[in-house]
Amino acid sequence: MNPQKRLVTMLLAAAGLLVLPFVLQFYGNAWVRIADMALLFVLLALGLNIVVGYAGLLDLGYVAFFAIGAYMYGLMSSPHLIETFPAIAAMFPDGMHTPLWVVIPLGAALAGVFGVLLGAPTLRLRGDYLAIVTLGFGEIIRVFMNNLDHPVNITNGPKGINQIDPLHFFGLNLGKKLMIGDFEIASVTLYYYLFLTLVVVSVIICHRLELSRVGRAWMAIREDEIAAKAMGINTRNMKLLAFGMGATFGGVSGAMFASFQGFISPESFSLMVSVMIVAMVVLGGVGHLPGVILGAVLLAALPEVLRYVAGPLQTMTDGRLDASILRQLLIALAMISVMLLRPRGLWPSPEHGKSLQNAKS
Repeated sequence: MNPQKRLVTMLLAAAGLLVLPFVLQFYGNAWVRIADMALLFVLLALGLNIVVGYAGLLDLGYVAFFAIGAYMYGLMSSPHLIETFPAIAAMFPDGMHTPLWVVIPLGAALAGVFGVLLGAPTLRLRGDYLAIVTLGFGEIIRVFMNNLDHPVNITNGPKGINQIDPLHFFGLNLGKKLMIGDFEIASVTLYYYLFLTLVVVSVIICHRLELSRVGRAWMAIREDEIAAKAMGINTRNMKLLAFGMGATFGGVSGAMFASFQGFISPESFSLMVSVMIVAMVVLGGVGHLPGVILGAVLLAALPEVLRYVAGPLQTMTDGRLDASILRQLLIALAMISVMLLRPRGLWPSPEHGKSLQNAKS
């Protein structure tokens, strides 16, 4: 594709994304909400792609960073800490209302620190062993969030944290609709544009990382760690950097999720969420940004779209089939079909498989 056609395609795509929420609003705000959640999962998939796609490190506990960012924002933007600790209530007599420009860097930094802490003890592990350790880390964080309600109530345990403030900046409250004359912009649409901005910035960062010396070092480690070490690459630091960089995206996404939902609990960060994020990266195309975005959008939106399929099927069977179970069955069948027909993903990187094609020729 020549540069002129590529520019026209990008402009059309940008215009479509800007208009999309207003088109979806004709069918109800629920569809805009689905688009919002899809963008959040795109952000998560982009972060995991750094660890799995670029560095080749299988991480099954990525949901832990999602939870860390969510609980950070939940504690800093809800009455929970003020009601639990009188000293904090004295420091913030008007309540804790954390602005956007504090939330994003703080969520990224906190999750990045935990990412490095996860990476440090796993430097000698590969493959299945690394997957098991990261899976355990994700479950440890979820169990901690579930049990840190005694002897001191920090996370409110399984009851979760509610009354979380919506995001606000420059006097704009994203939790309320915005009126411009007689034109109304719903709260979910305002969140859509915020999430879209974060996704665009994240795509630019990931693309620059991929083309940088650090990105090339990650890919060398992914292809052959021993050869990369022999070429002088500090594999230890590069792995820690991959874990830390990938975790920052999860922390920011978690903070956005908490503000969007207004309520969080440990059930929102189960192992299945982590598996779904890995599936998004693998089904879309490991290491390829357009493929990862496509996989995240499809797998985030598909369960909601299938609600309209599972309901009639449940009615046809006189309620003998549970709609939620049937929906999971349809998702599993779709994933199996894709992996059989497109084993390298829906939109794989053109660089992957070149050596195999040359060997065949």
